[in-house]
Amino acid sequence: MSHLKEINIPENASRKIGVVTSDKRDKSCKVEIQFSTKHPKYGKYIRRRTLIQAHDANNEAKLGDKVEIAECRPISKTKSWVLTRVIESAAV
Repeated sequence: MSHLKEINIPENASRKIGVVTSDKRDKSCKVEIQFSTKHPKYGKYIRRRTLIQAHDANNEAKLGDKVEIAECRPISKTKSWVLTRVIESAAV
């Protein structure tokens, strides 16, 4: 899988911050991004979440870590995001 070393992230790529919910797979992690959105009719704020599969080349991210991910070219069927850095490590 030498083609994965050639992943470059543009400077204007979309970046998000989330929490790692699964790190069981090799070179992959699942990141949960939580946000609030206003209900269109009632105006009440609703908590929503997005689950994103991210490429973690060095297996740096552990369960519960706060990480930054950036959008890139599709790596597989479900992965088109790359882990850029671990912001905060989870308490052991």
